[in-house]
Amino acid sequence: MTTYIDPERAQFEAFKTLDRDHPIEMLNLVKFRAKAQYPDGHDLAKADLTGAQAYRNYGTETAPIIARLGASILWRGAFQTTLIGPGDESWDAVFIARYPSAHAFLEMVTNPTYQKAVVHRQAAVETSRLIRCAPVQGGESFG
Repeated sequence: MTTYIDPERAQFEAFKTLDRDHPIEMLNLVKFRAKAQYPDGHDLAKADLTGAQAYRNYGTETAPIIARLGASILWRGAFQTTLIGPGDESWDAVFIARYPSAHAFLEMVTNPTYQKAVVHRQAAVETSRLIRCAPVQGGESFG
């Protein structure tokens, strides 16, 4: 199974080339490891945490940064089943995070406190998808 935990350089560069001066919404699909995998030497390397517990550590440590930037969790849901798409994918966390701008997102990921906290996400996640979207006007029909 191919895993996706951190962005590849080309993906991050493509993200940075897009307009940064409007709100963005990031669709997050996250599958946790059964057991968190911290790097050797990390304080929690021998703590026997689940991926979900490690991800909660990530959330706790990054919450003040997100709040300071004006970002928020716009929507959260509990995965049930895939109707269209790969049937072998399931997700433990599904949510949409809204940032006031791509500048705010980039400020978050370059923040030294965030960079220290991201080890929890890396330890927690088996695979994930992070999809940038621009908010658009709702409507009464598809399309």
